[in-house]
Amino acid sequence: MKELLRSNDLVYLSFVSHVLDEAGIDYLLLDGYTSAVEGSIGAIPRRILVEESLLDRARRELGNAALTIPG
Repeated sequence: MKELLRSNDLVYLSFVSHVLDEAGIDYLLLDGYTSAVEGSIGAIPRRILVEESLLDRARRELGNAALTIPG
């Protein structure tokens, strides 16, 4: 698995999840619990990971949805 992106923006993460779901790309959302436990102050961003072989396709799908990928 490779990191696609990391963010503290829950709306952005929700939209990214939707785009990946619609494209049929499996992903993992990591650090959601840790981020919530620390009080959601933004110290620990949530991460979305995808299979390495799907990384380019996931980036392309997000680009097609007019999303920018930080980093």
